[in-house]
Amino acid sequence: MKKKVTADAQMLIRKPVPEVFQAFVDPAITTKFWFTKSTGKLEEGKTVTWEWEMYNVKDRVIVDKLVTDKLIKITWGEPKSKVDFDFQEIGTDKTFVKITCYDFPQKDTELIDIIKDYTGGFTIVLDGLKAYLEHHLNLNLIEDKFPKEISQQGNKR
Repeated sequence: MKKKVTADAQMLIRKPVPEVFQAFVDPAITTKFWFTKSTGKLEEGKTVTWEWEMYNVKDRVIVDKLVTDKLIKITWGEPKSKVDFDFQEIGTDKTFVKITCYDFPQKDTELIDIIKDYTGGFTIVLDGLKAYLEHHLNLNLIEDKFPKEISQQGNKR
């Protein structure tokens, strides 16, 4: 049996599960630590578009499954892959969030590159979520990952 290839990121968030779950479902909260715009809240069977205005990037997101306070399953990206957000309650005031990405169509070095990108990207998302929910800080992690001043320099080489 062939093992499924995944990219994973996880983090303990010191907030109750409903609050952490809503941070991913409600774009009014999610835009504080991840994307800058969304066409709507996540609902099972719904398709929304997430936008990162600073990079002029948009992604279509299909919500495959949503179990309140437990699980969000989406299909996104181009080429498409699957992402699961699992929420595990630890006591009454802590949530362990695990993000698992899979069903990558890429092969060989392209697969290695996408796994590194997803692992690093979702680690930053969880770091931003933790800072925002626990300390009310927006660290601008997504925006500062690829500052335009550096990106522009890289294009001149």
